[in-house]
Amino acid sequence: MLALLAVPVFAVVTVVSMPSAAAQPELSGKTVEYSVLARDGVAAGKAEAAVKAAGGKVVRSNPAVGLVTATAPENGFSQRLAGSQDVLYASRTRVIGQSPDRAADKRVVKEAQEKGAKGAKAKAAPKAGMDPLDGQLWGLTAVRSNLSRTEQPGDRRVKVGILDTGVDGSHPDIAPNFDAALSRNFTHDIPTDELGQVVDGPCEFRGCVDPANWDDGGHGTHVAGTIAAAANGFGVSGVAPNVSIVNIRGGQDSGFFFLQPVVDALTYAGDSGIDVVNMSFFVDPWLYNCPDNPADSPEEQAQQRTIITAMTRALNYAHRKGVTNVVALGNQHEDNGNPLPDRTSPDFPDNTAKVRTVDNATCRSLPVEGPHTIGVSALGPSGGKADFSSYGLEQISVSAPGGYFRDYFGTPRFRTNENLILSTYPKNVGVADGNIDADGNVTPDGVAVGVQKACKANGACGYYQFLQGTSMASPHASGVAALIVSEYGRYSGNKVTMDPDKVQRVLEGTAFETPCPEPRTVDYLDEGRDATFTATCQGDKNFNGFYGNGVVDAWAAVTQGGRYAH
Repeated sequence: MLALLAVPVFAVVTVVSMPSAAAQPELSGKTVEYSVLARDGVAAGKAEAAVKAAGGKVVRSNPAVGLVTATAPENGFSQRLAGSQDVLYASRTRVIGQSPDRAADKRVVKEAQEKGAKGAKAKAAPKAGMDPLDGQLWGLTAVRSNLSRTEQPGDRRVKVGILDTGVDGSHPDIAPNFDAALSRNFTHDIPTDELGQVVDGPCEFRGCVDPANWDDGGHGTHVAGTIAAAANGFGVSGVAPNVSIVNIRGGQDSGFFFLQPVVDALTYAGDSGIDVVNMSFFVDPWLYNCPDNPADSPEEQAQQRTIITAMTRALNYAHRKGVTNVVALGNQHEDNGNPLPDRTSPDFPDNTAKVRTVDNATCRSLPVEGPHTIGVSALGPSGGKADFSSYGLEQISVSAPGGYFRDYFGTPRFRTNENLILSTYPKNVGVADGNIDADGNVTPDGVAVGVQKACKANGACGYYQFLQGTSMASPHASGVAALIVSEYGRYSGNKVTMDPDKVQRVLEGTAFETPCPEPRTVDYLDEGRDATFTATCQGDKNFNGFYGNGVVDAWAAVTQGGRYAH
């Protein structure tokens, strides 16, 4: 479907004396939505009061971050709010155009395919076996989940939050581990804008809010399957096949991630006892948020400052509450410590992107460059860094299988679907993509891109698709993190807790050390990439820019991680 996106347009708020009621600007025009961010140390309630005093209506509020969503007339409200000493920034939301393919492309890399102190633990969970399609999941064996599940397949009380486009909770490989009670959707579908242009398309459900077991994008369901598809003798299984999946949706049907839903999802994760959160996206519309880039207008600078401040608060909050945040490093094929010029921001509206020099000291790509995040790069089935994967000593923590379509150049394996990552695929998305027909059969187009179907004796069927990207790497690391919490966490009734810093120490300490390639500079010219993909690996075997501390290793994590867990 065509997709249009809601874009925050920020007004710079200057602290001045509040004008008298008689001097305040008149409110006029149609009612629109605003985001209002409280100043540091100011309670959200004071920002709410400022909104009401300025003539607005509070729609929802996130007290953990101080982010308030409000509605008010389009004219005069920002100027009135500018007088409040409790408000840092205010933003108006408006709807503009964007194509869905462009939204999806930045989450996955599309190719022209061949069409803490350990408390008392309950008795060990039953060991898990492998599922029929697992032989195609080279990533599963690369991280040695086939071995780890014989010792620690994960505990149902350990909960992994999927902060993504949603999760298909009805998929036969997802349903056994799906926690419907805790799952939430923090987004609201936007069918059309004020001009009648399509945004997320017609609402599938009354109220224009998708259920918490729904995914119209497919990205989140693929991620969830890699982490924790059930080992149930059917389809595929995940890295941690016995842990629970919680949908904390923050992405639109169109694949874009707005600030408010992402912040709400992160703070909810902290409040609801979620142990690990996987994030395979960046917060739109800026790949890099720069507080004072001279190429940006004052309004654009204010927008980026708001994203930096709100995301920093949300990530800190989740970490304090015991959440381990695992984040994809990015598909920009650049050294995160020496970024290339940003040519894609803002990524909406259409045709507004400009070339910006990125100041590494002040600009942030979020969430990966926020506090308390574990950055994951992507490798291919040969073990080499995927051409698209970002890298560098500054942000990387570990590496994991993410797929690499162009791996094995010069062999029959080059440019084959099997080099990618196979995982769960919502039927509704497959139908919309033209890969599944109305009768549930895989179409010729679906066959060409490797879509597969598996059915149980009772007639229930599941579908699976191949994807690649650092979005596919971070779920492998999230699965290992969930196994670490299962093995070394403190159990108390129906809850398991483990200090996120300890989880990270185990994940990094047990990763399989992988040295830089020789020669250290790798080009991908033979593979058909241009010189901007050429990458140089810095560091040594213990820690380097391609693999960080190494490739995540589920077996080593659950059998040798105790030395790092205390």
